Amino acid sequence: MSHLFIRAAAAADQEAIRRIIGQARLNPMGLHWQRFIIAEERGQVVGVGQIKPHGDGSEELASLAIVPERQSAGIGSVLMWTLMARAPGTLYLRCASHNEGYYRRFGFRALSLAEMPPSHRRIFRVANGMMRIANLFTKDPERMFIMGRNLTES
Repeated sequence: MSHLFIRAAAAADQEAIRRIIGQARLNPMGLHWQRFIIAEERGQVVGVGQIKPHGDGSEELASLAIVPERQSAGIGSVLMWTLMARAPGTLYLRCASHNEGYYRRFGFRALSLAEMPPSHRRIFRVANGMMRIANLFTKDPERMFIMGRNLTES
């Protein structure tokens, strides 16, 4: 990771963003390159992430993905810290239950429905309904969490 460079995405990065998000099997909706940061090693894009605004004013750390051959090299952590520094207020994310522990390391915690902003509450209900159906076929107890960091009292 000694040659890692973090930078704002440029229009020319759009294909790399779509490719890396596709490899990670993340939601391909809302991939506006202007919101992304890029992790680059030796001129190659090896990781991406964005802060995505929602209509209710909440911000979501989203689309965090690292190319498969560079996973577990600390690139995701560098992107996480960089994105969090860019959005120092309340920040939300959604993740599958198997990733919950990873995000706890950065100060995120699973939220109750009452703590979620309206946009995330809708996403939570729909996604977990779909996961319950998929779990019937896969016998996998996976579910989705909405997590938050730096939540302020209302």
